[in-house]
Amino acid sequence: MSTTRHIEIEVPVLARVEGEGALDLHIREGRIDQLQLRIFEPPRYFEKFLEGRPYTELPDAVARICGICPVAYQMTAVQAVEQAFGCTPGPWVRAMRRLMYCGEWIQSHALHIHLLAAPDFFGCDSALELAEREREAVLRGLDLQTLGNDIISLLGARSVHPVGVCAGGFHRAPDRDAVKRLAERVDAALPQAEALIAWCAGLDRPEEPQDFISVALRHEREYAVLDGVIAGDHGMELAAADFETRFEESQRAHSTALYCRLDDQPYLVGPLARLNLNHTRLHPRTRDSLWRAGLRLPADNLFHSMLARAIEIHEVLLTAAELLSAYEPPERPCEPVTPRAGVGFGATEAPRGLLWQRYDFAADGTIQRARIVPPTSQNQARIEADLHQAITRFGLDQTDEALRLRAEAVIRNYDPCISCATHFLRLNVQRGVG
Repeated sequence: MSTTRHIEIEVPVLARVEGEGALDLHIREGRIDQLQLRIFEPPRYFEKFLEGRPYTELPDAVARICGICPVAYQMTAVQAVEQAFGCTPGPWVRAMRRLMYCGEWIQSHALHIHLLAAPDFFGCDSALELAEREREAVLRGLDLQTLGNDIISLLGARSVHPVGVCAGGFHRAPDRDAVKRLAERVDAALPQAEALIAWCAGLDRPEEPQDFISVALRHEREYAVLDGVIAGDHGMELAAADFETRFEESQRAHSTALYCRLDDQPYLVGPLARLNLNHTRLHPRTRDSLWRAGLRLPADNLFHSMLARAIEIHEVLLTAAELLSAYEPPERPCEPVTPRAGVGFGATEAPRGLLWQRYDFAADGTIQRARIVPPTSQNQARIEADLHQAITRFGLDQTDEALRLRAEAVIRNYDPCISCATHFLRLNVQRGVG
C-alpha cells in the first residue's frame, strides 16, 4: 500500500524573479523521483513576428523582448545585421555600444542584488523588509541602478526599450556636456561599488560546490561584454556563426521555454561563468577588490553569483569611466548600411549570460528567418540539475514551505528572465512511499 500527499503552493508573480513559473517536485521513499521547472507563460512568437519586417525595424523590435535587458537584444541584433550586410562600424561606434552595455549591466545587476537576491541572505520576504534592516545598502543599490539607466539613456534616449540604436551605429551622438556630467557621476560611484563588493562578500551563504561547465564570450584583451569568441572552460572556442554546431535547443512537454544544451550537457552562462573564464581580463582595481572579497576562481558555488554581479558592477563602472573620459563627438554617429541577401550572427553578454541571435535576410534587407537563444533557456537544464542537488542536500524531510524557500533562492542565483525564455514560484510537492 502506498500513500501520497499532494500539496500545491501558490506564489504570486512578484516572487522576486521576472516572469511566472512553477517547480514540480515529486519525493518518494526519501528520494527525488521527479523534478521539473515548468515555465507556463504563453509563447511570445517574437521570432515569427520578425519575419517579413525590414532590418531597420529590428533593433527597436527586439528591445521589446525584455524591459530589463533591451540593450543586449539590440546589440546582438545589429551585430547580426552588420555581419550579413558586410558593414563594419568604426571604433567610436564600438566604444559607445560598449558604454551603453555597461549601463545595462550596472542597472540589471544592481536591481537583482538589492531587490531580488539579497533578501534571501537576510531571511526577508521582500526588498521593503530588507530596507528596514539594511537601509543604506538598498539606497546604494537604487543609486547604482539609476546611474546604469542614465548611461543607457545617454545613447538610447530612454532606458527602457531605448530607441537610439540602429544598424551601423546610433541615430545621434551625445553632446560633450552631457558626457562630462555623467563621467563625474560614474567616478563618484566607484567607492559605492567597492563597498557593495565588501557587503556581498560578508554575507553568509550556503556552501554547495558543484561540477558544471562554464560558457561565456572571451575577448583577447578585455573583459568580454560586446564581442569575442564563445568559450568554455573545457577548451571550447567558437565563432558566433558556429554556435549551432555544438549547442542544441529542445522542447520539453512541461515547459514553454526551450532547453539549450552543449554537446547534450547542461551548462552555465552568466556572471559566475564569465568570472570563471575571464577573471584574468579584469581591470587591476577590480582584481584587487576580488582578492579582498576572498572569492577564489574558478568558483563552483552558485551562491557566489550575487558577489560575482557586484564584482562586475565595479568592472563596468571602470570601463564606463574610461570610455566617457576619452569621449569625442564623431563626424557621424552611424556608418551607411547597404542591405543584401545573407545570414548574420550575433553573440553578446547580456547581464544574465550569453545571448545569441541569427537572421536570414532577403536582398532588400527583409527578415526571412529569425532565431534567438536567450540566457535563461541556456541555463534551464543547469537550474534543474542545481535544484536536484541543492534540495537533496538541504533535506527532503524539510517542510514544503522550507523546500519552497530554498528552491526559490537557488533559482534566483541565476536571475532568470522567464518571459524572455518562453517560445515563479508555485511549488507542487508529491510525497509517497511504496
